[in-house]
Amino acid sequence: MLKCASFFAGVGGIDLGFKQAGFDTIYANEFDDYAADTFECNYNIKVDRRDIHDVKVEDIPDFDIMLAGFPCQAFSIAGYRQGFDDEKGRGDLFFELTRIIEAKKPRIAFFENVKNLVGHDNGNTFRVICEQLTLLGYKYISQVMNASEYGDVPQNRERIYIVAFRDKKDYANFSMPLPMELKKTLRDVIDFEKKQDDKYYYSSKNCKFYKELKRDMKNKHTIYQWRRVYVRENKSNLVPTLTANMGTGGHNVPLILTDDNKIRKLTPRECFRVQGFPKEFVLPEQSNTRLYKQAGNSVVVPVIKRIADNIASAVKET
Repeated sequence: MLKCASFFAGVGGIDLGFKQAGFDTIYANEFDDYAADTFECNYNIKVDRRDIHDVKVEDIPDFDIMLAGFPCQAFSIAGYRQGFDDEKGRGDLFFELTRIIEAKKPRIAFFENVKNLVGHDNGNTFRVICEQLTLLGYKYISQVMNASEYGDVPQNRERIYIVAFRDKKDYANFSMPLPMELKKTLRDVIDFEKKQDDKYYYSSKNCKFYKELKRDMKNKHTIYQWRRVYVRENKSNLVPTLTANMGTGGHNVPLILTDDNKIRKLTPRECFRVQGFPKEFVLPEQSNTRLYKQAGNSVVVPVIKRIADNIASAVKET
């Protein structure tokens, strides 16, 4: 069994996909205490909570596969698109990964990021990343995939996935997953029937734009969003891309019209389900704002698993 080391591990979504494919995470680094708490609820690992800049390579056990969903806000359309020049220091974090790759020389490195990484700064950002991998002696494959087309998950979420190989035979034996039919519906991941806690429901007493919601939300088989001044219906019958700032304002969290004609936002558990997490994934006692953030920052687990399955097949063939 190949061993994984997880960086910017979040709640462990990438790790879960690789675990489902037969891999074992032996080390995880995550700076956010609340996300690390969620990780530790689901894995028998004590998370290294230091800033990655402070992590010495000798502190990291030897591993075969690097897993890294390095922070995407610097490249995101929803963020500031500053890339490597990000004022909060998030842009340089990729080079912390290359520092570790150079020292540990893992057999495989796996990265996940926002689609906008590809076009950021007219493609220069992505070019630098690819050049770094080449300089380190890795051959790589990258592809943008949508959760609804590659993960059987009813969410419109496009992400770029990069798989880099030190072994040329591994690289030659690997291919990205092919598109698949979307069979799951909104009702497979969202409970339109069950009564939820009162705090998830909107009314004239707790929502200043409730009148507009009531007027425009008529369909019980779709997702809505409040877009600051109007109600938007997602007519594709997909959940729009979940974001890290859900819970910080009413316009960020997807809304539904329940079977009993109530208007409510998705629960944190439903948001994790929309990301493909299983029902048994443990959510600790934390504020909903933090859980929404963790769900939005995470990954679509079934897409990760399909890529990990193909990595496992490639390694076995080698």
